Amino acid sequence: MVSYEPLWRTLEEKGINQYRLIRYYNFSPGQLSRIKHGEHISTRTVDKLCAILDCQVDDIFEIIE
Repeated sequence: MVSYEPLWRTLEEKGINQYRLIRYYNFSPGQLSRIKHGEHISTRTVDKLCAILDCQVDDIFEIIE
């Protein structure tokens, strides 16, 4: 199972809210909705988040067995 809990912590640490992510960084609202609902996202989306937040993959999601 994939958990996006690290993403929410990273956003808070960077001072970026969901509105800013969509509005100023042109992040897809649809992808954000998929993340909120715990659905799978592409590696391209993970790469974009890492670039925006200047972070590593483990700052975006974690695998829970």
